Amino acid sequence: MSGARHPLRAWAQINLSALQSNLARVQRLCPDSTIVPVIKSDAYGHGMNEIARAIAGANIDITCCAVASLDEALALKQLNTGMRVLLLAGFANGDELKTLLNNGIDFVVQARYQLSELVKALDDLTPTDKIRIWVKLDTGMHRLGLTQADCLEVFQKLHDHPAIEKLILMSHLACADDTEGPGAEMTRGQIEQFNKALLEIAGLINAVPQASLAASAGIITWPETHYQTVRPGIMLYGGSPFAGKTGNDLGLQAVMTLYSRLIAVKDLAAGDSIGYGATFTCDTKTQVGVVSIGYGDGYPRSARNGTPVLIRKKDRVIRTRMIGRVSMDMITIDLTDLEEVDVGDEIILWGDGLAADEVADYCDTLSYELFCRVTDRVEFIYG
Repeated sequence: MSGARHPLRAWAQINLSALQSNLARVQRLCPDSTIVPVIKSDAYGHGMNEIARAIAGANIDITCCAVASLDEALALKQLNTGMRVLLLAGFANGDELKTLLNNGIDFVVQARYQLSELVKALDDLTPTDKIRIWVKLDTGMHRLGLTQADCLEVFQKLHDHPAIEKLILMSHLACADDTEGPGAEMTRGQIEQFNKALLEIAGLINAVPQASLAASAGIITWPETHYQTVRPGIMLYGGSPFAGKTGNDLGLQAVMTLYSRLIAVKDLAAGDSIGYGATFTCDTKTQVGVVSIGYGDGYPRSARNGTPVLIRKKDRVIRTRMIGRVSMDMITIDLTDLEEVDVGDEIILWGDGLAADEVADYCDTLSYELFCRVTDRVEFIYG
């Protein structure tokens, strides 16, 4: 169903064809790699169930879908899409590990305490209970991850275990979005450390393990990081991992278009101020439109005066700006000198024709956060 003519005060149109197009773009960039779509945080705010089904129907080689919490993993498993599920943070204790094993959910080992719990749990599995385990090496991100020595120990202890189908070495790049500055040197160092670990593991087990290093930024700009498996996140949703570039610049399509409506028009005089805090004062006669969306719907309160919005008419789209402070249920926009703008007109906050990355710049944040913070007051429409 199109966003056009929809009566709601605020709604998000989710373009599943655009999602599949972005997924195909990943495949073209990484033709020799399988793909792990990252659909954590409710698929970056787009709706995990619908996004997972669209991915499953895309006719692309998917290794598994990755999430961040046990609840997400269990919910995704219950969808029965036919795709494997990967829990990126792994398990916190023995009970969580048993839940993962009992539900056939793949997981990451990223700390030594997890290794000891895993070795104990494997003793209770039969050889038919095949599992895939991802082993995370800390190459410099310094959040989660094992040392190289610990990774070698994991492979040494688990490589030949009859209950394990596959061990995959993984890591995460800290500065893959920087291709020319000091971050690029860090990325090269991480790649070198990752390759060194791969060689040592290969010598230990007499086989080169499968590997995964690249997320969206690495997929786009560091082809040497693709290995056997890549893990796209923000690029699936049409967002850019790079400062100063939009998803459109990267050949990606917006998946979420956030809509609202114009609910009032007011004429103000020079010197009149608008909204809480009087953060905008008219320097001339100004026509102001009131739009039925605010931070209660997930539109960021941090949006500055001048943040772009679009007014969608039947035959054209008009670009204008937000003026005044964002309130819980409303924003105000500049309609001065705009012709044929009427109460009831649709307003695009980001998405089709207005990159979320551009809006995010005006809010001192990232498109990732814009997507994730849309609240359940907004109705989602899939198509």
